[in-house]
Amino acid sequence: MSINDIFNKKLKVINTGIESFKENIEQAGAEAIHVDWKPPVDIDPKVWETINAKEDLINEANQKALEIILKGKPNLVGMDLAKNVIPGMKPNLILHSGPPIKWERMSGPTRGAVIGALIYEGMASTPEEAEKLAASDKIEYAPCHEHDTVGPMAGIVSASMPVFIIKNEEYGNQAYCTQNEGLGKVLRYGAFSEEVITRLKWMDDVMYPILKKAIESLKKIDLKNIIAQALHMGDEVHNRNRAGTSLFYRTIAPAIIKTSDDKQNMADVLDFINGNDHFFLNLSMPAAKATLDAAKNIPNSSVVLALSRNGTDFGIRLAGTGDKWFVGKAPLPDALFFPGFTKEDANPDIGDSAITETVGLGGFAIASSPAIVQFVGGTAKDAVNYTLAMYEISVGENNIYQIPYLNFRGTPTGIDVRKVISKNLTPFIDTGVAHKEPGVGQVGAGVLSAPIEPFKNAIVGFAEEIK
Repeated sequence: MSINDIFNKKLKVINTGIESFKENIEQAGAEAIHVDWKPPVDIDPKVWETINAKEDLINEANQKALEIILKGKPNLVGMDLAKNVIPGMKPNLILHSGPPIKWERMSGPTRGAVIGALIYEGMASTPEEAEKLAASDKIEYAPCHEHDTVGPMAGIVSASMPVFIIKNEEYGNQAYCTQNEGLGKVLRYGAFSEEVITRLKWMDDVMYPILKKAIESLKKIDLKNIIAQALHMGDEVHNRNRAGTSLFYRTIAPAIIKTSDDKQNMADVLDFINGNDHFFLNLSMPAAKATLDAAKNIPNSSVVLALSRNGTDFGIRLAGTGDKWFVGKAPLPDALFFPGFTKEDANPDIGDSAITETVGLGGFAIASSPAIVQFVGGTAKDAVNYTLAMYEISVGENNIYQIPYLNFRGTPTGIDVRKVISKNLTPFIDTGVAHKEPGVGQVGAGVLSAPIEPFKNAIVGFAEEIK
């Protein structure tokens, strides 16, 4: 075909750039199709040579990790104070979300939550005293993940806080998480006002003993079963927990009524859970943690066991690299903001709650909960496409967590860092948004794709560990 023949034919365009270019071409009267393509991630070829040479070994290790994850049986088995059950917990230790970080680099909401925790513990009487103490060498900090624990948003856990105890009945390991405070001005979003501390104290003095006694009477509560049902009822079990909370309420309410002697306190606890749609988040997160941690330390596995953010850094951990963190900069979410707030007020992404995505929930199951994408003006079709994309970076599909709209296909499970890099496609996460200044609290909710940098660092670190 000559060049003259080309110019005499109707123009047909394949667009591989910004998708809006396709719309401009169509408006000009030409046909166009958009190809969702990204350039490959720039990785040293020697890294790929090392990994490709052990492909069969890695695939075998990943199948072993996936099998362990799928066999996990997370059950709520009790409650206790953090200092009594969390490994390594001590009075001057504050646990936080995300990878390791020192006070000097902590984000506003993390600092605010630390200040609130020190006031709550009685170690300081004013925010000024708490901030001075927090910056001293008298307080130690560590990631929740390094102590079998997870925490939403700032993720702050101090010694006197009550925690749920989740046991993986298949493998015997446990995970822990505090009680959920609700939305708005709460500790996990960095607020530390008097009302925040008063609520925490009520949760300690009233809700904790009532829940503890009720859970003990039930022996255990099957969280995996509740999560599976919640997915069928419109939850993705990260940013939407209405069904999960309702199912938990139906389970715990009769036990509370049978074991509580104080009718008013009983009614207040039931009202609090009923009025807090996010209550189940603090159960789904440790359920995911207990499930995934059973697959730790599998040599040669490139499966991701944690996606975690502290409001400054975004960190990931792999099954085959032990306790090592691979870190990059935390991004800003694409969010719908509460009245009076904008993206200028937002703190970069924060929280351990992406442990839900890591196990195949949250953004990976968003096709079950299309209402979530309305946070950013998305559609039900967008929600389905987000989930479909996550199959491309996963080792397999869940045998229990299923998506009705996809003919009950199992959710994508077992993020493979090799696929993330080779496809230049990072995990899709839905999230809450905290104000960047300490003391303000929640300002919105939204979605984001994880940054590529932690995965680039992880694949290099993984290649060094292959045996």
